[in-house]
Amino acid sequence: MSDSDTGAAGRSQGEMAQLSAIGLNVNDQVQRLEVDPRTSLLDALREHLRLSGTKKGCDHGQCGACTVLINGRRVNSCLTLAVMHEDDEIVTIEGLGDPDDLHPMQRAFVERDGFQCGYCTPGQICSAVGMLAEVEAGWPSYATADLTSPRIALTDEEIRERMSGNICRCAAYPNIVAAIRGIAVGGPE
Repeated sequence: MSDSDTGAAGRSQGEMAQLSAIGLNVNDQVQRLEVDPRTSLLDALREHLRLSGTKKGCDHGQCGACTVLINGRRVNSCLTLAVMHEDDEIVTIEGLGDPDDLHPMQRAFVERDGFQCGYCTPGQICSAVGMLAEVEAGWPSYATADLTSPRIALTDEEIRERMSGNICRCAAYPNIVAAIRGIAVGGPE
């Protein structure tokens, strides 16, 4: 090995990424941690904070299993870095409700059997909560029939389009749509 090879190898080993000290507001609790600045929010939640409800599916932002709410908006946590969210309000499935006090959307998924294996369910539920906030804010989707209406008609087609970023390999889609529709039209609160 030449001196230039040894020097390059020594530099790469010595130039390991410095850890970043951050505070994340997750489920109304500020959590302090040190992470490699390249750590995804998903890995920070699962590996550093031990919040295992948010799932790692594809790790490419294509399946939606890792969906969380950041400042009320749904985000694929595998596609964003933890260090980017220091001042943000992050809500995971664990922060929506707990077994003794379920969030209405969680309860609707249970009542309408909106899951089978359950792997995608946390992402589906977080996405559905964020999606209903988008509808309430009047944000149209590709499937929105009347862009001039002050209120978006939440048809099954509209729900399916808005939830298309969340994949369920078990094909529980009809029950997922029914759960969301039930909450949208004033289901269990």
